[in-house]
Amino acid sequence: MKGLKIVFWVLWRIWFYILMIIPIVLMFPFLLLSILTESGYPYFFKMARIWAKFVLFGMGFYYKIDKTQEMEYQKSYMIVANHTSMTDIMLMLALTRNPFVFVGKKELSKIPLFGFFYKRTCILVDRSSSKSRMEVFNRAQKRINQGLSICIFPEGGVPDDESILLDTFKDGAFRLAIEHELPIVPITLADNKKRFSFTFFSGSPGIMRVKMHAHIETFGKNGVDRKEIREQVREVIYTQLMSFEATKKNKLPQNITQ
Repeated sequence: MKGLKIVFWVLWRIWFYILMIIPIVLMFPFLLLSILTESGYPYFFKMARIWAKFVLFGMGFYYKIDKTQEMEYQKSYMIVANHTSMTDIMLMLALTRNPFVFVGKKELSKIPLFGFFYKRTCILVDRSSSKSRMEVFNRAQKRINQGLSICIFPEGGVPDDESILLDTFKDGAFRLAIEHELPIVPITLADNKKRFSFTFFSGSPGIMRVKMHAHIETFGKNGVDRKEIREQVREVIYTQLMSFEATKKNKLPQNITQ
């Protein structure tokens, strides 16, 4: 039985990368045209959402979204979520029609074909370089001025220890949100680690539950408030993760937080 599972996981992981490539190849001319100018990014974003849903459904994932508050179309936000899986990128794209730009680690730009578009449309950061981190703020400001939203996983990466429910948050997302008075949209991803973690021999098709929380306003806030807002957002996501965990263990009706 274990041998069959290992075979399944190997084939399933290979299938994941095949699914990532297929729509990129099919839409390549249109994707290429959309990144030639910055004004073409909203069209690229629409195609990226098609790509994301293709991968999710092709892997046997289906998502269920509970929204406390809707995002207004063509309004800029700071979108933040917990980070546990490569599928986080696809699921975040599938969740909203509001065009946003990821701030992500530069290592993903090495993935064949996917990386070609990733490094040309996302804001890449080398977390070991203070210069790179400063460039992120300049590029993010330019995107915000263009009317786009920003999406950051504030844990700064996926913890090596998968038993960690939610790592500490870094300041970057909250500095940007306060400086540009962007409403913060906390999002809790409940099942991505279980469905498709970074542990190779793991995962299964199934549901991916998502909670989009009430927005946290930053209007009138300043740097002094950054830590308080950062911990407020983390507490919202952490509390919801605990609720999801309790629901899973006890199989009781889900207690949705704010």
